[in-house]
Amino acid sequence: MISAQAWADAQRLWDFQQMGHKLRPCSVAIGLGSHDLGVADTTADLYHRGMMPLIVFTGATSRTTRDRMPRGEAEHYRERAMELGVLADAILVEPRARNTGENIRFSRALLEEHQVNVSSVLLVSKPYEERRAYATACKLWPEVEWLNASTPMTLSEYVDSIGNAHLVIDMLAGAQQRLMIYPQQGFMIEQRVPDAVTAAYERLRDAGFTSRLVSEESKRA
Repeated sequence: MISAQAWADAQRLWDFQQMGHKLRPCSVAIGLGSHDLGVADTTADLYHRGMMPLIVFTGATSRTTRDRMPRGEAEHYRERAMELGVLADAILVEPRARNTGENIRFSRALLEEHQVNVSSVLLVSKPYEERRAYATACKLWPEVEWLNASTPMTLSEYVDSIGNAHLVIDMLAGAQQRLMIYPQQGFMIEQRVPDAVTAAYERLRDAGFTSRLVSEESKRA
């Protein structure tokens, strides 16, 4: 059973991760690979709304995706987007990245290779990682303007889509921990974290929502 306090703390972290950016057309979108095909769906929807002429899907595989996405996260995202009507010529695939930092670095290199002029990027991620992705991207590619988007849904809806409430709260705690420790390690820009958010994270950590936490000496973003 998950306590009412844990649910309230998870909701606080969920709300904090939402950047609330007002979207407008950008030079390109970067869809961050993961287990969640909703990222591809949302990116395709934004493309059809005229928010960008070009998409980069980025991501290799991980322990959570190698069985479901054997051809790689980015390739499965590309296939999904094309099923939803995105033109093949509007998609670039970056198949090597294994963490958020690599997603950004490798996507930038791919766009430079294709001589794409980039002044703004629409960064599409899972809902609970908007702020973490933004902080990483701003650190690694500060010359462009970053706007964040994710599938518009509530925490309850996301839990239903995943089917494992404990795992979702673990992932929320992991995203929040990285947001707090990675700036000091040079992987992200600093984000002001309200005391209430820090307290919510600490209660979840102490309650055992720890499977997605990393060592504070971790070298990955």
